[in-house]
Amino acid sequence: MGDVAIKVDHISKLYKLYEKPSDRFKEALGLTKEKKHKEHFALNDINFEVKKGECVGIIGTNGAGKSTILKIITGVLNPTEGKIDVDGRISALLELGAGFNMEYSGIENIYLNGTMMGYTREEVDAKMQTILDFADIGDFVHQPVKTYSSGMFVRLAFAVAINIDPEILIVDEALSVGDVFFQAKCYHKFDEFKQAGKTILFVSHDLGSIAKYCDRAVLLNKGQLMADGEPKEIIDLYKQVLVSAAENRELDEEQPTIEGMENSLEDTDKAWKSILMLNPNVLEYGDKEAEIVDFAIIDDKGRITNNIQKNTSFRIRMKMKFNQDIDEPIFAYTIKDLQGTDVTGTNTMYEKINFGKVKKGDIKVVEFKQNMNLQGRNYLISFGCVGYKDNDFVVYHRLYDVCNINVISDKDTVGFFDMNSEVKVIS
Repeated sequence: MGDVAIKVDHISKLYKLYEKPSDRFKEALGLTKEKKHKEHFALNDINFEVKKGECVGIIGTNGAGKSTILKIITGVLNPTEGKIDVDGRISALLELGAGFNMEYSGIENIYLNGTMMGYTREEVDAKMQTILDFADIGDFVHQPVKTYSSGMFVRLAFAVAINIDPEILIVDEALSVGDVFFQAKCYHKFDEFKQAGKTILFVSHDLGSIAKYCDRAVLLNKGQLMADGEPKEIIDLYKQVLVSAAENRELDEEQPTIEGMENSLEDTDKAWKSILMLNPNVLEYGDKEAEIVDFAIIDDKGRITNNIQKNTSFRIRMKMKFNQDIDEPIFAYTIKDLQGTDVTGTNTMYEKINFGKVKKGDIKVVEFKQNMNLQGRNYLISFGCVGYKDNDFVVYHRLYDVCNINVISDKDTVGFFDMNSEVKVIS
């Protein structure tokens, strides 16, 4: 295979879906001439190659076929059509429990996995202490893994997969497990793998990791390969897929921008917020004398999206409907981390925007434009409309943690935001 580590050659995976078990039984025994199943292609004629030493990410919406293709490459599933060629020893970390015997202890499972990869007991013994140090689960390693918490189990599974010295590492959504310190250790090991010239293929919903670590990205959509190329280009196309899915549109249709959408309050299908991923358990309160009826997060191409590329311009837009006359309303937004710490935010009072007296029935739209200098990770955003009545602070409407902002970054610094330093070597 030369410099090719993995070749996916016209792979298809077909599932027959039956409405009830008896239909499967009748068709299997030839008791009916009528076709009792529907055909579903989890994968349909997929072709791509992974070169030795490459790090390739696979992205796509739920049901796109990402995990299915990894299982076929690792031999967990057989394809309906096509073939897989692999040149190198694979270590795979797929779904929780794959490759482990739940009745065995952690130690016994380490030997089991090593044997499955072709190592002798003596070779596994030589790697044992490194695996145990990385997993760091103490004496639990001598207990049956069925007694482990999910976090302990994944720590051990990842420690085995990444320290067993594979030539090809295949990972399915495993770099976000455990506490923040274990995640940091996993990413450090990931970097070591890249620097050692190992081949890496992984599936992740963390677009920041795809942008940072991958040399290429593959986009799957509804079982088909949509694109294969530079990570930033593929991530941008994926954002279009997300918009299309939210609007139930075909991707080849013209992608809507905020300026192109209708602003009618009555047309709920055209609401900006309908395109965003929203929090189903949002906390809202206020007297509703003024009401937040719509909002949007808008990227540098004018598209409504939860995903914003770091170091690009983006906008936050709010639409308010006034149910009473109000003097000097204040529009605000706040961005918090997932632990609830306020990271940044502003309001029209800070920005010295004076609305004066707003009449009942009026609709006001406010837009905040800024550069995204936050580090790559997920954040939560809250909106509010407040003011003062007879010198008393009044909350008209607040939406707490109403949706997320996922910052996509291929370079992060320390803390919450990047000062965008320019580094010069003087001597």
